[in-house]
Amino acid sequence: MESAEGAKEVVVAQDRPDGVQQGGSGIVPTLQNVVATINLGCKGLDLKQIALHARNAEYNPKRFAAVIMRIREPKSTALIFSSGKMVCTGSKSEEDARNAARKFARILQKLGNPVSFKEFKIQNMVGSCDVKFPIRLEGLATSHSMFCSYEPELFPGLIYRMQQPKIVLLIFVSGKVVLTGAKTRMEINTAFENIYPVLQEYKKGSGIALPKPVAPAPAAEQVAADGDAQKTDQVPPNLGAPSATQEKQAS
Repeated sequence: MESAEGAKEVVVAQDRPDGVQQGGSGIVPTLQNVVATINLGCKGLDLKQIALHARNAEYNPKRFAAVIMRIREPKSTALIFSSGKMVCTGSKSEEDARNAARKFARILQKLGNPVSFKEFKIQNMVGSCDVKFPIRLEGLATSHSMFCSYEPELFPGLIYRMQQPKIVLLIFVSGKVVLTGAKTRMEINTAFENIYPVLQEYKKGSGIALPKPVAPAPAAEQVAADGDAQKTDQVPPNLGAPSATQEKQAS
């Protein structure tokens, strides 16, 4: 009975509704940005009229063909197009992104636009974390060359394109990791748990060879014996062949 209850507790801990789970690494990536799209169901929006009457809105058609509108709570930025499409960015969670999109839609309704709230969809989620140890990016790039792109002259981070889940990771030598391209928080957590053992394998310091042991100094008796042997091997110049002067004196 106790084992069944324990198993039930494990399942509940792993399948939380908010998608946040702490895997074997003990690290949960923090969401930094959520990008969502919405269909307002109203074509032909007068962007100039919206920019004139709405607060915190700007519109410069020569630079960008959309109204840029900002709100503080929840902190978010919307790109509103005349086709009735809207992009919300800058939120820190899925719930904040949805609430911000509804708030933008209500602002447009108050300005007299017959908009609705349809087809809310999260397009991208960006998360980040710190593994707290430096990483040997050169070794990682060499061993995982099929998935990696590392050109330190152009960009200091290693770009790792994971296949399952389909996530792009930016890995820096300091141990900072940025994950992008996810549609759900679960994909970000799964991608990090997949890459964490690889990062541990290429932790700086784990592959450094130990210094070779220093040979012991020779004993004093051995040094003296070697010196005597060298002296006996050397022949003095006057004990060798007679010189030309010595030959003349002898004759």
